[in-house]
Amino acid sequence: MAFVDYDLTRDRLQAIQLEGLKWTVAHAYSNSPFYRRKLEGAGASPEEIRTLDDLKQLSLIDKEDLQQEYPFPLLSAPFEKIVRIHASSGTTGKRKVLSYTQHDIDVWADMFARCYEMAGCTTEDRVQIAVGYGLWTAGVGFQGGCERLGAMAVPLGPANADMHCEMMVDMGSTVFCSTASMALLMAEEITKRGLKDHIELKRVIMGAERHSDAMRTLIQELLGVEDIFDIYGLTELYGPGTGLDCQYHSGIHYWADLFLYEVLDPTTLQPVAPGHEGELVVTTLRKEGSPLIRYRTHDVTRLIGGECACGSPYPRHDRILGRTDDMFIYRAVNIYPSQIDHVLSGIQGIGSEYQIHLKQREGGRDMMVVKVERGMDTGTEMDAALAEHVGVEIRKKILVRGEVDIVDYGSLPRTERKSKRVFDHRNNNHS
Repeated sequence: MAFVDYDLTRDRLQAIQLEGLKWTVAHAYSNSPFYRRKLEGAGASPEEIRTLDDLKQLSLIDKEDLQQEYPFPLLSAPFEKIVRIHASSGTTGKRKVLSYTQHDIDVWADMFARCYEMAGCTTEDRVQIAVGYGLWTAGVGFQGGCERLGAMAVPLGPANADMHCEMMVDMGSTVFCSTASMALLMAEEITKRGLKDHIELKRVIMGAERHSDAMRTLIQELLGVEDIFDIYGLTELYGPGTGLDCQYHSGIHYWADLFLYEVLDPTTLQPVAPGHEGELVVTTLRKEGSPLIRYRTHDVTRLIGGECACGSPYPRHDRILGRTDDMFIYRAVNIYPSQIDHVLSGIQGIGSEYQIHLKQREGGRDMMVVKVERGMDTGTEMDAALAEHVGVEIRKKILVRGEVDIVDYGSLPRTERKSKRVFDHRNNNHS
């Protein structure tokens, strides 16, 4: 069974999207007091949705709406149809809880199976899953898609390195699914333990956190895998699996028959020019339990036009460049950690791990220290030259000055979860 429809035409896709938009607005209006208030407040009704452009007349919603409607925000189905909930952390102490019908679970498994299929996975693969289970959507999402594809799931979750190494060897795992940080930790452990010739790993699928090209390259070299893929998703959008970059790595193909994507200026909330960066706003087209209508993800990306060499008819967005809420301000310049990623990825002799420390000198002037690991095979005699090179490139590309501290390879913490990159020690903590 093929999950990716390579024969999908643009006209057919737009027809599916319009049908899904009409259904979603009508479903939410009829079943959710929250959405009824939102739509009536915007002077909109389901009958007025006649084209895809009519989406723009609908109100935006944000994470605060989910938290204010706790514990069952956006609920648009009766409780007897809700078979599961998932949640992600909130900023006010209350989690963002999303409700799932059986139909939602089935759609999620199908779309995740598309991701595995696009990555070249088959029923012969053995998929070792190293992401969290429980309230978080990741583990069960990876497992559901794997089983829907028909591959063997090895569902360890974020277990310790000893168990992952043992199972990777004993089970003959061919696909490893994790955060980028966990993939790096495992790549280093496999190398340290001399297990590279004893594993069957061919592919890595990474999600949940941004990663640099340098980290991607290092992981691929250490593990000797054929390819590494970047997967996207949010708990609010079912979970991971909303899209994946193909073998050409020229953007993430997203399942546009299930979602409408907009990219807006996060300040004006108006559409940005095609190909420009902005905040991703998503409308779901088939979600029953907790549908989303113009939901602000706060993820920064851009839509990519044109056709991909892989032949997929599904459109693309760029890898997530950062979040509007992880941007920090340094000497009046707005900076995303991804910009530091990009600079470091182009410099030979350094590793993929880094930290950004923001401090204040006496007198209140901001200071930025970028700690960067030297490369695995780079000697300490190169530290001064590397620090100078990194500093020059940061000034050239980001237009700010900062200190650069080259540290030993492996000295920055590895984690099974997302790595923390920015540490703001300033008194007013204005990040």
